[in-house]
Amino acid sequence: KKKTVSFSTMPNDRKINSTAACISFMLEGCELKKVRSNSRMYSRFFVLDADMRSVRWEPSKKDSEKAKIEIKSVKEVRVGKKTPVLRSNGLSDQFPDECAFSIIYGDNYESLDLVASSADVVSAWVMGLRYLVSYGKHTPEAPGTGHPSLRTSWISSVFDLADLEKSGHIPVSRAVQLIKALNPGMKTSTIELKFKELQKASERPGAEVACDLFVEAYCELCTRPEIFFLLVQFSSNKEYLGLKDLLMFLEVEQGMEGVTEEKCLEIVGKYEPSKEGREKGYLAIDGFTRYLLSADCSIFDPQHRKVCQDMAQPLSHYYISSAHSACLLEDNFWGRSDISGYISALGLGCRSIELVLWDGPEGEPVVYTSPSAASCVPFRAVVGLIDQHAFAASAYPLILCLVVRCSAPQQRLAAQCLRKTLGEKLYVEPPNPTASYLPSPEQLKGRILIKGKKLPPGCEDSEGEVSDEEEGWELARRLGQEDHEAPEGGGPRRVRLSRELSELVSLCQAVPFQDFESSRRGQRYWEMCSFSEVEAGRFANECPAELVSYNKRFLSRVYPSPMRIDASNMNPQDFWKCGCQMVAMNYQTPGLMMDLNAGWFRQNGACGYVLRPAIMREEVSYFSANAKDSLPGVPAQLLHLKVISGQNLPKPKGSGAKGEVVEPYVCAEIHGIPADCAEHRTKTALQSGDNPVFDESLEFQINLPELAVLRFVVLDDDYIGDEFIAQYTIPFECLQPGYRHVPLQSLAGEPLPHATLFVHVAITDRRGGGKGHRRGLAGRRGRRVREYTSTKTTGIKAIDEVFRTATQPLREATDLRENVQNALVSFKELCGLTPAANMKQCILTVAAWLLHSDSTPSVTLNLAEQYPPMEAQGPIPDLLRKVLTAYETMIQTSRTLIESADAVYGKLIQAQQAGMDFHKELHRIETKEGLRGRKLQKALESFAWNITVLKGQADLLKHAKAEALDNLWQIHNAGQSCGIGRNGSASPEPSRLRAPLEPIPE
Repeated sequence: KKKTVSFSTMPNDRKINSTAACISFMLEGCELKKVRSNSRMYSRFFVLDADMRSVRWEPSKKDSEKAKIEIKSVKEVRVGKKTPVLRSNGLSDQFPDECAFSIIYGDNYESLDLVASSADVVSAWVMGLRYLVSYGKHTPEAPGTGHPSLRTSWISSVFDLADLEKSGHIPVSRAVQLIKALNPGMKTSTIELKFKELQKASERPGAEVACDLFVEAYCELCTRPEIFFLLVQFSSNKEYLGLKDLLMFLEVEQGMEGVTEEKCLEIVGKYEPSKEGREKGYLAIDGFTRYLLSADCSIFDPQHRKVCQDMAQPLSHYYISSAHSACLLEDNFWGRSDISGYISALGLGCRSIELVLWDGPEGEPVVYTSPSAASCVPFRAVVGLIDQHAFAASAYPLILCLVVRCSAPQQRLAAQCLRKTLGEKLYVEPPNPTASYLPSPEQLKGRILIKGKKLPPGCEDSEGEVSDEEEGWELARRLGQEDHEAPEGGGPRRVRLSRELSELVSLCQAVPFQDFESSRRGQRYWEMCSFSEVEAGRFANECPAELVSYNKRFLSRVYPSPMRIDASNMNPQDFWKCGCQMVAMNYQTPGLMMDLNAGWFRQNGACGYVLRPAIMREEVSYFSANAKDSLPGVPAQLLHLKVISGQNLPKPKGSGAKGEVVEPYVCAEIHGIPADCAEHRTKTALQSGDNPVFDESLEFQINLPELAVLRFVVLDDDYIGDEFIAQYTIPFECLQPGYRHVPLQSLAGEPLPHATLFVHVAITDRRGGGKGHRRGLAGRRGRRVREYTSTKTTGIKAIDEVFRTATQPLREATDLRENVQNALVSFKELCGLTPAANMKQCILTVAAWLLHSDSTPSVTLNLAEQYPPMEAQGPIPDLLRKVLTAYETMIQTSRTLIESADAVYGKLIQAQQAGMDFHKELHRIETKEGLRGRKLQKALESFAWNITVLKGQADLLKHAKAEALDNLWQIHNAGQSCGIGRNGSASPEPSRLRAPLEPIPE
């Protein structure tokens, strides 16, 4: 009886779980669309011959001997639109990338381009063909027969251990528990149903199962086709990865550097369940799945799990994790004050907490922030708690924002309590008047700073009047405690402040904000302003550049609008993009805004401090928070994201009366500067159970990577009441490339056990200096005019002459980079790879074509030379000739870049430094030239733009040179490992080529 195979997107949920299943499917045949070079598509029935030596199709005008391709003539099987025919403009929008595949065959490297009805059908054909191409020389076992595999032997040994009576049978209940233990997260009902199905099919009902049935159930339930497909792609030995295969996978796909066979053996030892596999160094499908699901393969870069940023910059150069109303566990209006809110916020790495002090009934101050708070919290208890937990999650400084609403006598008690409880931790040293910036988080480690009002310098009394902040008065009005009416004439309210409390304030003295010009002239670095959400939002929209400039030296705190009585949160990105360090969040309110905050502060060891982008810290730099395109000197990047599948997705929490099945889809969102904000969604996976397959590619352009955050949201398309299933938020800088699992979280940010998304991540530099990424070879026919970044005139002759000297070097730098970039993309496309592929993959692909030929390699790499030429040995087919030409262009452009970069870089830096020499004299020159008003503003903007452009372009050139050297290293490395390299002794020293880049000083 022929074994039939159905796919995960088809009913019955019978998955492809072995190469044999793929070949069975191909032997039965199916309809595929054949694409001609004139872009027309024809439906044909494709089938694998019974002897498994050729693929044929019908109907065809050709005789049956010509309407076929012999397996031995196949050079390569490509997935996606990877040939000129499939990339042509007429077709590219008619079908998704994952439904296309191509068979490259024959001595002339012809392509048979095909389109399937689904990604699953593509997977079956590609997996089966790749297997047959690799093992065509020794005919594979017919499906379902042959020796027991590594996997079958292991599952049988697990069964034997569970067969306590040694009867050859175990109870179904024990079998269910066994599979559940081997595959945590799988539902008991799913496993029970599978056993019933198999028992019925084999006509062996009953309360017990035999070993063969257990093995079959395990294989059908626990094989993920997408991971099996990946394993076959990299395996050189049937259905497992050897050490060399694993090493190749880690280097080429996962982007890991310096991987050794010892490291691979360690991975096999840790994750391969079978004893035989561990002994022989084989990683079979179960071990490979375990490895991909493990923390060792997380999407979050492990380097960011600990503090990894420079912590010696001034405090004003960091974003600081800040809480508003941290003791509230519910909303602002109905919330009850509860001391555990502080523990929770501090445990999450929060480094700025707000305390609103009120007069307490017992003569001691209390903290409560809600009109209906039944129980207020004594200030003494809160301070004791802070003393205990202040540095549990982070050693860096904690800022207590005191909003004083209590009388002077109770203020004195509060000050005594702070001094007595916090002792040495309290930072009360007066600021250094000769410094220009705040101390760094490193210098303030283990210290607690008080942010609050200070008595004026001339005041000698034990208490005095100070202007009050707006924050907290909305609450006072609701409490009916507002006895400080606003003075006539609309000036700021005045409040009494005790000297004891005033003396605790040092580096964070709260002052009222007047305007940016007054701050530039008169504000001292230890003074800081608080802005309401509405006021800060107005500045962010109307004068973002001035707000960015202000935040280079001074701390600013943004607090939520008092209208948010439900304790909802503002979008922190709206203020981070303008450099505001402390955006106070309602930690007790889950949702998108809190996800962004929590995800963002995970990137520096969750220490509560994140260094702002250099373009927002440098004294002279041009940055517009509302930019709609790429920024001068910041390399824009492309994120290529493939959402492959989901695992163990729960039902939405609040969903009403509906069945167990969810119909999920995934939204990928980018949050950052306005130019980067975007959202793409996958199709809905219908009737897919808990493990949906999406197989969809999404692409995002990121103009300011340092400020971008990626958020995955899984939603139910068939919901009643609640559609939210899960989410995960990660800073762009923390993404690891390759195949990764995303650990999904609940709305409140708690991990959902075993719920994951399986994705592929690739990040490339955006090509074409200013324009979005162009697809395919067709895009290059209409050659566009290259855009060059240029300097702007300031209107000051002496300064403009200096910047004019950089015009030619700027053009040269752009040409050097773009020539290499264009040559690289052409070479990758001819190799049938995406722009995200690395050089090693390209060389290995070419080598694989050559090694599938019967003759000796017709092309070799001469590794004796620093820039290895690819040389043809005798006549070669047209496609290979094109590949050689593209390779030669890439090597020549890379050589020009490497040899010219330092000189051009020197000219750019020289012009930048000459410009910076004018910076100190700028105000004197402005006065002398008579610049004022709009002209003055324009001159300052142009000056900052020029400095930013010169430094940025110099940076880009330096990085481009490093990448070109790295590509050469990869060519040598791949050439030696794949057998087409010769004279391999002169491989360049990897440590020399891969030396870390020295940052250009700010």
